[in-house]
Amino acid sequence: MTFRDMVRVLHAKVLCHEEKLDNPARTACCSDLMSDVLAFVNEKTVLITGLTNPHVMRTADMLDLKCLVFARGKIPTDDILETADEQGLIVMTTKETAFTTCGLLYEAGLRGVPIEWPEGEDA
Repeated sequence: MTFRDMVRVLHAKVLCHEEKLDNPARTACCSDLMSDVLAFVNEKTVLITGLTNPHVMRTADMLDLKCLVFARGKIPTDDILETADEQGLIVMTTKETAFTTCGLLYEAGLRGVPIEWPEGEDA
């Protein structure tokens, strides 16, 4: 799936780096807790969130994320978009809830980030 496919599936509006939409999206995660994203995400991925604050941008930078999808029609401020532009991060917004966004992307073939549990622990 490409980021352009994501835009189509989500009826999303691209806010930053439209020129990168033909690149592949390999996995996704969804969270409003950036500590969870930092703890469980270990690959370049798509982050689906409803948060539009600087913590999201720091998390995206630390993990070298490729795309942010803001759910529930959230539009980040200009300073957030400037930071995303500097980071080369694709940013889009969809009117869908985070839950529906995840479901639509999963149905279209995008999968979640695999989580590795410590040896001897079960989910």
